[in-house]
Amino acid sequence: MTRVLLPVLLFLLPAVAVGQRPSAEDTARALQQKYDRVRDFTADFTHTYEGGVLKKKTTEQGTVAIKKPGKMRWDYRKPEEKLFVSDGRMIYSYIPADKQVIRSEVPSDDQATTAVLFLAGKGNLLRDFEVSFTSTTIPEAVALQLKPRHKQQEYDWLIIAADRASMQIRALTAADTQGGRSTFQFTNYRENTGVADSVFTFKIPKGTDVIKAGPGR
Repeated sequence: MTRVLLPVLLFLLPAVAVGQRPSAEDTARALQQKYDRVRDFTADFTHTYEGGVLKKKTTEQGTVAIKKPGKMRWDYRKPEEKLFVSDGRMIYSYIPADKQVIRSEVPSDDQATTAVLFLAGKGNLLRDFEVSFTSTTIPEAVALQLKPRHKQQEYDWLIIAADRASMQIRALTAADTQGGRSTFQFTNYRENTGVADSVFTFKIPKGTDVIKAGPGR
């Protein structure tokens, strides 16, 4: 699920003197400070996965809604319907075709190092990651590579690309431990619109099997 649910950021870089470039750490600090002021956001996304053991490539599309603290909803619409919801306490993974729901607890703040959980208001860039600049093919964007300070089972590193002028998130890439790359590209980003709490309520459909995962088993 973590590969599928991977995080989104919106930030504003600090002003610097002409000819100077902020360090990667300063950029990450500014991203953190700006994102701390974002209460909620919505966006459309395209999710592409390449490589891995099976050397496959898949492309999916959908919408995402995030509300702090801890709430998120990822609706996959094409080519297959999938739903991932966190109400701030529990995370639900639901694929209608499988008639199965996987339920797990949201990790505590000091255990939340994935990009997705950072988006939901948990985790900290400088605390959880070693940061450095990296290249990006996205025009007019700046990119940071994030290497977790503690080894993760789900991924090796992340890359965040944001528009250089507005600092709206443009793409997020995660490299998993099997050699695959999972990339989200975001459009129609809107922040602080007052997303209702009801958006993050999940009711288990009748006839669906429930599997408990993680510490809450």
